[in-house]
Amino acid sequence: MADITTLLLLSAAVFAGAFVSGLSGFAFSAVAGAILLRVFQPLEAVPLMMACSIGVQATNLWALRRSIRWEGSLFLIIGGLIGVPIAVSLLQSTDTHLLRRGFGVVVALYAAYMLLRPTLVTASEAVGRHWVALIGFGGGLVGGLTAMPGAIPTIWCDMRGMPKSEQRGLVQPFIAAMQLFAIILLVGHQDLSSKVFVDLAVSLPALFAGSALGVIAFHRVNETVFRKTVLVLLLISGISLI
Repeated sequence: MADITTLLLLSAAVFAGAFVSGLSGFAFSAVAGAILLRVFQPLEAVPLMMACSIGVQATNLWALRRSIRWEGSLFLIIGGLIGVPIAVSLLQSTDTHLLRRGFGVVVALYAAYMLLRPTLVTASEAVGRHWVALIGFGGGLVGGLTAMPGAIPTIWCDMRGMPKSEQRGLVQPFIAAMQLFAIILLVGHQDLSSKVFVDLAVSLPALFAGSALGVIAFHRVNETVFRKTVLVLLLISGISLI
């Protein structure tokens, strides 16, 4: 009975995380982790969430392939690849709890303020590639410390008032690249339990079903609902870090 319960919880967590990520483009770990970290040990739950999240991102990239902005994403990714190793070094040499909480406060306050803001100003001026790379660097650095690589690019896109398709097309490849890079670093530092692969295989139906339904929901919601969904998820993610 315990095994059946664990299987159901695993499937429910992965489905919920995949649906939210398919809809918003991020927050798989924030949603699925609320259950998985209570069911599995962190050494099993974390790589499982990372692997599932990469699966969700791959599904999202395929479903949104016509909207992907590869050039802009490339500069985000370049900056992020520089930021992640720095974050890994900080994790090994300093106490990052204060940094995580501070970032959580900033994200939560931003999301709360923007949810209450009556209007959104759209920025029309072009942004230099070096600034895009800097946003990517911040996303990679923060992502390495908090497992939220998409937070800073998503906030940046929201501040610029980007339409949902443009935002997803820019940020989605960045998140996928950062998560793939992170799991490569993880595998390089520790051996994964065979149970992780078994749990991943078991969760695949829930993962793809949740991703597909999330992408369908993304196409059907309007810009206002999408933006509010993203801000609510940012608010929840920020609070979780506090």
